[in-house]
Amino acid sequence: MKIQSYNEVEALEIMEGVKKRVVIGPDEGAPNFIMRIFDIEPGFSTLYHDHPWEHEIFIINGEGTARSGDQEETTIREGDTIFIPPNEKHCLMNTGNGTLRLICLVPAGAG
Repeated sequence: MKIQSYNEVEALEIMEGVKKRVVIGPDEGAPNFIMRIFDIEPGFSTLYHDHPWEHEIFIINGEGTARSGDQEETTIREGDTIFIPPNEKHCLMNTGNGTLRLICLVPAGAG
């Protein structure tokens, strides 16, 4: 068992206004899933993209908008869960005043 604060993991800026921490993954011996924490600053978003794996998201704090494959936008906020099926285009945008922080789970190998 490994227990750590997510703050102990270095946050890497993957694009302007978006930081990622890989808190559980292959380096921790996890063979099936990767747990990542994203911080999205106000006015920024993840890329609008798709990929062949699903992922599950839990909004820790903040508020924003999730855009789905059909360009539908839905408000998201603290406590919300999001399931994104494989191959669905999506992005998450921070429309609030504070950091939008979320947990994102993907299969091992997905990055």
